[in-house]
Amino acid sequence: MAAAGGVHAQAATGSTATTKIALSNNYAGNSWRQTMLKSWAEVADPAVKTGVVAAAPTFTTAENQATEQAQQIQNLILQGYKAIVIDAASPTALNGVIKQACSAGVTVVTFDGIATEPCAYRIAVDFHELGAMQIDYMAKRLNGKGNLLEIRGLAGVSVDDEIHRGITDEIKKYPGLKIVGSVHGDWTQTVAQKQVAGILPTLPKIDGVVTQGGDGYGAANAIKEAGRPTPIIILGNRQEELAWWAAQRKSGGYETLSVTIPPGASTFAFWVTQQLLAGKKMPHDIRMPLLQVNAGDLDAVLAKTPQGGLANKLYSRDDVLKVVDAK
Repeated sequence: MAAAGGVHAQAATGSTATTKIALSNNYAGNSWRQTMLKSWAEVADPAVKTGVVAAAPTFTTAENQATEQAQQIQNLILQGYKAIVIDAASPTALNGVIKQACSAGVTVVTFDGIATEPCAYRIAVDFHELGAMQIDYMAKRLNGKGNLLEIRGLAGVSVDDEIHRGITDEIKKYPGLKIVGSVHGDWTQTVAQKQVAGILPTLPKIDGVVTQGGDGYGAANAIKEAGRPTPIIILGNRQEELAWWAAQRKSGGYETLSVTIPPGASTFAFWVTQQLLAGKKMPHDIRMPLLQVNAGDLDAVLAKTPQGGLANKLYSRDDVLKVVDAK
């Protein structure tokens, strides 16, 4: 049950056959969240059928309110779940109920939208780096000089805060780059399109758009409808974004990059949780890799990405253990 050295990950073998794991999700209003929930089911349902765990249902709040999610988590504690996996509405607002869960002997694992309560485990990509790498890419493509539009995510969620901080920290290295406008797109194409359309009349020429995922295609549509030239827009692995990129590249050689946390992060969280319950010792902060689509990968990735879905990776138990034990 101890972590092994090298690349040979060591699984914990304690039985989890009678334990129930719940997924508490604060929001399902975009394709990333819907694919995330589907990914969980694709891995958790077979695990239930083969007796790895007793149950692994998902619960999504209706209003994306931290108070509602806290109540949901309290109900899950009372219902006897031995572990709760949480995509949190806030990094701090759920800390009280998470502490209650830990005190009741419940293992709590947060991912994507993480929580800061020390007893919880946290699984995240380096969202700060996700913001910073976009600025570095823009600096390279624009020779260090240009106007950028920033599209942020859902206000108050840790993911939005960290990506934004990465952008604002990194842009200090490039005095010729300037963020001339910022809107919240809520990680949703339709919201992003509306918000970008609303701010465009107040902005000068836009050379690049830095994003958070679920917003690139909406930004492209708004900019096109405004009659403006298409800038460099960072994409977030949505099928409609990748298809748009492929069409733009075919017609005019358009190049960009597409990157985000894979929706299969939920499957990474599932196996971390199962292994914790089985007795494996893990750090409370775990980094998982970003999923990036480069120009050379575009056609192959697009061919296997369903309409309305995202480029994705489902994690196996061994995949997760290799990442965890490598750290």
